[in-house]
Amino acid sequence: MQIDHPTPMLAGLSPAQFMRQHWQKQPLLVRQAFAGAAPPATLKALAALAARDDVESRLVTAFDGDWQLRHGPIARLPAMAKPGWTLLVQGLDQHLAEARALLDRFRFVPDARLDDLMLSVASDGGGVGPHFDSYDVFLIQLAGRRRWRIAAQQDAVLRDDVPLKIIANFKPEQEFVLDAGDMLYLPPGWAHDGVAVGPGCITGSVGFRASAAQALAAELLPRLFDEGDEAGELYADPQQQAVAAPARVPAALLDFARRAVEAAVQRPEALERALGEALTEPKATVWFEPGEPLPPGQGACLDRRSRMLYDATQVFLNGESFRAGGRDAALMQRLADARALTAAEVAELSAEARELLDQWTEDGWVQPQPS
Repeated sequence: MQIDHPTPMLAGLSPAQFMRQHWQKQPLLVRQAFAGAAPPATLKALAALAARDDVESRLVTAFDGDWQLRHGPIARLPAMAKPGWTLLVQGLDQHLAEARALLDRFRFVPDARLDDLMLSVASDGGGVGPHFDSYDVFLIQLAGRRRWRIAAQQDAVLRDDVPLKIIANFKPEQEFVLDAGDMLYLPPGWAHDGVAVGPGCITGSVGFRASAAQALAAELLPRLFDEGDEAGELYADPQQQAVAAPARVPAALLDFARRAVEAAVQRPEALERALGEALTEPKATVWFEPGEPLPPGQGACLDRRSRMLYDATQVFLNGESFRAGGRDAALMQRLADARALTAAEVAELSAEARELLDQWTEDGWVQPQPS
């Protein structure tokens, strides 16, 4: 991706300029960011996805002002002629190549932050109410029209009488009506309310991962101790005195525990490995179809569901880590960045790396590159 080239998708800004001027700073409205773009799925296809138990979906209705939320699978949708409902289908990039291609347009943001593409289908007046998101979001109008009202308000009190996180005292400061092809970027914490103007409104939402510090630590710590080949130092207390308060935790044991955690974090590449594995761990709804080893003379590409990252010494794919160096490391990094390797690049892999690539294709993580 040419990060220094201006693009209509970002209102004539280059990705580099957008990140400096707008990312996590201020909203950006882009008229015809995706001129001529079509939704990656029809309403019929989205309804079929929402009926599956391996697809995350929600149906939000506000009939006669009565807010209701139903989680999928959703066997039947209301008629499009009935105002006031919205279908949300999460992780569409995991199921449709067209959705994955749309998500890839935003890879000027690190993959470690890029989450997924959600599609919202709404009848006239449909929406999910005014709310906050804790992450950045690009809202792409793909069909129909939607009215957005936004505000930088700090009042985060939510209504307690509805099953959604709806702001109780929303005070919009700006209003836009988006037509098909338009896009609105919002930084984290901007209150927003989108309402369909007419039936057949389809909006794509590109969301990003924003890990809370405590949640990230809770995910990393088990991985730091998941070596399985070293018992480590055993606690010993030859100087322990007799105690009159046996339930009190000994200070020496607390110090031992603190040193154990600090030592785990400080092991070479341990934290890097744990973070890379955590960031590439597939979601619970993701599964891969087993394949065959890569045919000779064939290029390779990542399956659209695969997550692949790398650092200076390791590559990470779908929750696993692999050491790589030299030419193999450069080629594996190329696979992660471009999500594909040409046949000529595959031919440059060492025998060991080629064997690993074949294993990935058998696991379904990598697919043969289409001709």
